[in-house]
Amino acid sequence: MTTPFAIFGIHNSGLNLAVNLVILFLVVLWLSLLYWTFADARRRIADPLLVACATAASLFPFLGTIVYTIVRPPEYLDDVRERELEMQSAEARLHAAGYHLCPHCDYEVEKDYLRCPNCLRKLKDPCRNCGKPLDPLWRVCPYCETEVEQATTAPRRSRRRRTEEAPEPTQ
Repeated sequence: MTTPFAIFGIHNSGLNLAVNLVILFLVVLWLSLLYWTFADARRRIADPLLVACATAASLFPFLGTIVYTIVRPPEYLDDVRERELEMQSAEARLHAAGYHLCPHCDYEVEKDYLRCPNCLRKLKDPCRNCGKPLDPLWRVCPYCETEVEQATTAPRRSRRRRTEEAPEPTQ
């Protein structure tokens, strides 16, 4: 008696059962890899279109998942966010502890430095009365209450080029 579901022309029922089980196993494995690719892409990729493309690539049995595994981002989105939050927290702690950097060379400076010891650029102006460093935006010294002279820049004189001597008008 022949079974109606003979695959590859196999008429032995024991061998036909084994082939059917192997095929069922491969289909279940392929579907699980499809789901794994979708779930992993959602955890690693923020763009929904790229998640859909990764899942669609996984529709090619086994090969699509292997390619996705090679080109996927190395970290989870949650890990990236956590690292960024840790960096912001560390920067806030350093700022609260009085850790300052020179805006020109990124050398560590104290908040009361007038000049950077590394690049020698002027960081702050001293108060004319008490000599303490003043922020450029302050209008009064917070230490001695002396009014800060605002540095007014004198307008530059523009020089005209004299291309030709014009005769002076005579009266």
